[in-house]
Amino acid sequence: MAREAGAAILEVYARADQGERRKDDHSPVTDADHAAEAVILSGLRDLTPDIPIIAEEEVAAGRMPVVDGDRFWLVDPLDGTKEFIRRNGEFTVNIALVDKGRLRAGVVLAPVTGRLWRGATPENGPAVAEELDGAGNVKPLRVRAVPAAGVTVFTSRSHGTYSDLDIWLKRQNIVVAERKIAGSSLKFCLIASGEADLYPRFGPTMEWDTAAGQAVLEAAGGEIIDDRTDRPLRYGKSGYRNHWFVARGWKTWTE
Repeated sequence: MAREAGAAILEVYARADQGERRKDDHSPVTDADHAAEAVILSGLRDLTPDIPIIAEEEVAAGRMPVVDGDRFWLVDPLDGTKEFIRRNGEFTVNIALVDKGRLRAGVVLAPVTGRLWRGATPENGPAVAEELDGAGNVKPLRVRAVPAAGVTVFTSRSHGTYSDLDIWLKRQNIVVAERKIAGSSLKFCLIASGEADLYPRFGPTMEWDTAAGQAVLEAAGGEIIDDRTDRPLRYGKSGYRNHWFVARGWKTWTE
């Protein structure tokens, strides 16, 4: 399903006219966002007709389903629309399953590279995290131990500033060996892959922005901590909004 949505995105990506316009909140949207979401909604409704779906473009259009049970899907059909418009390849397809506020499964696809990350944390049983390349080859996914030289830290390509990050790193006494910039939920997955260690986000996000990446990162041994509660981000909050958070390739929180 994620790969089918990715194929729909790439069809629009190849066009000269991507159908770019602005939503009511002034954020960008393209034909690819809607094409990918249509694929995912159809697939999830066939797969799990009784589980409601919270999807970004449906919500933007005022179609918010009632979540009256413990389980629901969170979908961002094209995370990183700004990166899509810039044609830098740093955009993803995000699909996650929430149960009682916690993430049980998530899939993130980078359509341009074909890399797909998936993670599952069953209520009873061990977590599983894997990465698949474009040919379908599977390998286990695991965060790395922080190198002795210091962390590799991510900054969002489209959000936040170096000054915010520098102040926070100094307060936390964190030694930085390398800085990287990337868009979308790629940052969570690259931490899960052991290619980086840390991503602080100093600004609000929506739950569909983080859910699938968090599911992958948690299953791989990392975490995303809510700056306000000092606990892992939970889902199904009022308005489906997140506060600031810190994503990292190690765990400090146990339950």
